[in-house]
Order: sequence, then C-alpha cells, then structure tokens
Amino acid sequence: MQFSTATLLALLGSAAAQKVHVVSVGSPNGTLTFSPDNVKAEVGEMIQFQFRGGNHSVVQSTFDNPCSPISDHTNQTGIFSGYQLVKASEAMGMIPTYTIMVKAKTPMWLYCSQGKHCQAGMVMVVNENTAANSSRSLDNFKNIAKGEATNVGPPVASGGVAGNTTTPSTGSGSDSGSGSGSSPSATNGAGSSSTPTTPAQSSIPTAAASAVGFSSTGYGLMTGSSKHGVRLDPGL
Repeated sequence: MQFSTATLLALLGSAAAQKVHVVSVGSPNGTLTFSPDNVKAEVGEMIQFQFRGGNHSVVQSTFDNPCSPISDHTNQTGIFSGYQLVKASEAMGMIPTYTIMVKAKTPMWLYCSQGKHCQAGMVMVVNENTAANSSRSLDNFKNIAKGEATNVGPPVASGGVAGNTTTPSTGSGSDSGSGSGSSPSATNGAGSSSTPTTPAQSSIPTAAASAVGFSSTGYGLMTGSSKHGVRLDPGL
C-alpha cells in the first residue's frame, strides 16, 4: 500500500472533512501496544498514529510474517513511519504523528519494529476479516509474532505523512478531535543511522474530524541500531 506524497498532502489538506481514526502508539506508562489494535475503516478514511511514548514505529507486514516488512515477502512497498522519538517532540509540546489513507478493505497487518516489541504483542490490524478466513485473526497474528526470531524494519520510511499535533485526540468518537498540528523536522524520529528516515512532512488538522479509539498511555527511550532500520533496546 503506497501513496504519492502529492496525493497524501492533498488528502490531508481536506482532512477536517474526513473521518480520522486515531491510534495511540506506545504509552507514557510503558505499555507496548497500539490502542486500539483492531480498527475498522472505510476506503478513503484516514488513520493517524499518535506516538505517545518512547521510540516506536509502524510497519506493514504480511499475516504470515508479522515481524518483517511486507516488502521482504511481496512486491509491495507497504508503509513505514520511521522511528518516532517522542521525547524530542515532548520538549516542544508536540506529539509526533504518522497519517495514512485507507486504500482497500483488505486486512492491513502492522507491527512496531523496535527491539522485540513485535514479539511482545505490539501489533495490530486494520480491517480484520475473519468472516473470509477465520484463522487470520488478530489473536493468531499475535501468536505467530511471539515465535518470530527477529524483528526488522525497512531502511527507508514510506507510504504515509509524518507530522505533529499539539493535543491528543479524546477518542470519544464524536466530532471533538484535536487541534491542528505542525511539522518541524526536528521533532521527527530517526532510523538506524544518524539520518532520520521519515516520510514527507505535513500536518493533519483534526478539529472537525471524527476521532476513533484513542488511548493515552509510552515506553522508555530506545538506544542502539542494527540493519534494516532496526533500533534495539538492550534492556529488552
């Protein structure tokens, strides 16, 4: 699932009139989770990932290979947010975001490529469809992830738009979403090298959007690096 920067920027420019599903990535309390971790979204709707603690990522995988990029197993590039270092943004009163547009109703399997977070259950799905295949459930996806030997991310961010917002969504499901964000590049996370691997910079106004499923809860700062854009926490 890959979108051009121009297409995404055009969509984000009118996001106030669109439904935006907000997903909290990580938590200030140290929980390794996406919240919610099971999202139903229609084609054309937006999903905004708000990074709430630590240094996490959002990566697309296949169901059968939960902890490695979809590009390693198919001809799809998929999405990769880059690593979003929350502490740097918090110092500026900002929350890092990464926003994608839903392009199909088929399931999209996602994970965090930091440390062993994928194996620890930091995975999620957009448009799970157990009616079509009962074995391809989020629970089974988590079980497969537990047995994966490695957890890797792509070398370059792709497929979405990174930015910042000043206020987290309330997740009430009403039209009371948060205010508009901004996108100073200094607040965006870096990949495995000294050069940040972040998508095109933008911000997404959510003041008039319907925000769904926000949970405000982060994780400690990660250190170290490895190939495939993997940042490793020696404490995990």
